[in-house]
Amino acid sequence: MSHSPASSPLTHFDSHGQAHMVNVGSKTSTHRIALASGRIEMNKKTLDLIKGGTTKKGDVLGIARVAGVMAAKKTSDLIPLCHPLMLTRIAIDFEDFFSTERSTTGIACTATVETFGPTGVEMEALMAVQVALLTIYDMCKAADRKMKIQEILVERKVGGKSDIASDCSA
Repeated sequence: MSHSPASSPLTHFDSHGQAHMVNVGSKTSTHRIALASGRIEMNKKTLDLIKGGTTKKGDVLGIARVAGVMAAKKTSDLIPLCHPLMLTRIAIDFEDFFSTERSTTGIACTATVETFGPTGVEMEALMAVQVALLTIYDMCKAADRKMKIQEILVERKVGGKSDIASDCSA
């Protein structure tokens, strides 16, 4: 694969095109926040099982919330060039939905992750959402093999160079 390292916007490559962890040593530590979201679509019966707490495996959303928190904390162990961060807050929220335009039901997940440091927490927020939704899938797959995980994205990030909230969904 050829690319011109000097002109590349990709920060994880050095001047020779070799992958490296970005040096954040000279960056200013600021309060960093990232909000990521995603959703899992499922049939209504599966959603009713989750909401009613009647799945054979227990409290699906409680376990998925803990899995999301654990995933955010382990991001640097799984994404090779992510910095290990001291996270100061991880919040995982769920909301069920019904989309009339798509005739779908499911659960939306949002993860808010915070730190005070020289680099952002978008990857940790994305990891939290993905693993929380995968946990829901795992716990409910016996009831619904057609669940779909989708629309995982960073919605907001605060801190860093701009030190302002930026809408990342556009």
